[in-house]
Amino acid sequence: MQITKTSRLTGQINTRYIDVTEDMLLEWQAGALIQSVMPHLSADDREFIMTGITPEEWDSIFPEE
Repeated sequence: MQITKTSRLTGQINTRYIDVTEDMLLEWQAGALIQSVMPHLSADDREFIMTGITPEEWDSIFPEE
């Protein structure tokens, strides 16, 4: 499913394809833990769903030392 979110870090609008269903999103929005509803997703994909932040944004703002 294509998911479009506004990044909480940069305000940029980002779209990514993430392997989730509408029912999964609704269950999470109703209060279930995202890692319980979508255990097959990577941490990056879960972060994007929650905050709109992409891995590239994290890397540019918080580079590895």
